Amino acid sequence: MSSSPLWRDTLKNGLWQQNPGLVQILGLCPILAVSTSVVNAASLGLATMLVMVLSSAAVASVRRWIAPQVRIPVFILLIAGLVTVLELIVHAWFYGLHKVLGIFIPLITTNCIVLARVETFAAKHTPAQAALDAFAMGLGLVWVLALLGGLRELIGAGTLFAGIEMVCSGLRGFSLFGDGYPGFLPALLPPGAFILLGLIVAGYNALRARAEVRQAAPQQAAAASA
Repeated sequence: MSSSPLWRDTLKNGLWQQNPGLVQILGLCPILAVSTSVVNAASLGLATMLVMVLSSAAVASVRRWIAPQVRIPVFILLIAGLVTVLELIVHAWFYGLHKVLGIFIPLITTNCIVLARVETFAAKHTPAQAALDAFAMGLGLVWVLALLGGLRELIGAGTLFAGIEMVCSGLRGFSLFGDGYPGFLPALLPPGAFILLGLIVAGYNALRARAEVRQAAPQQAAAASA
């Protein structure tokens, strides 16, 4: 996978064209439950991306020795092992973040985004290709989670990066509207997450439709002139 266009296509698919949060609409549980702030959303997204990259590379490395009849249990067992190690690391070094994310770290094991990329891509490609695909898909999920978390946090609490000290003790979040902002509770509840995610998906679809119209315009003009 040394050809740069292939690398660019893989990154473009993960970040935009086949974004798991906007196009495939996978992993809605963490997207809606954890995205109450930028820090919470991005942290779980990065954890998911790390598991995706490691599990995809591992599966691609041993896929020749895995019998097709037992591939799914083996994939889940491998993912579960990586998630267990990750949870122990987060619990040991980022205890505050571990308390906030709670059960959603172990649930990465059953996240359909991780298993889908392992099954549909990693099991059929080289370790380098699988790792890059997982990185691109994971990064695409991270920016969607961060955007949704930022909107919910800003509208719901009037803050940004609240809780960043759980990740880096030298940093602090900040309030954009001052201490007098009353907050908007629906934005922090699941219905608000559904609505905001729907608006983000609608904006994404509008941008893609506009881009397709621009790409088709020269062809239509050439056909009309001919």
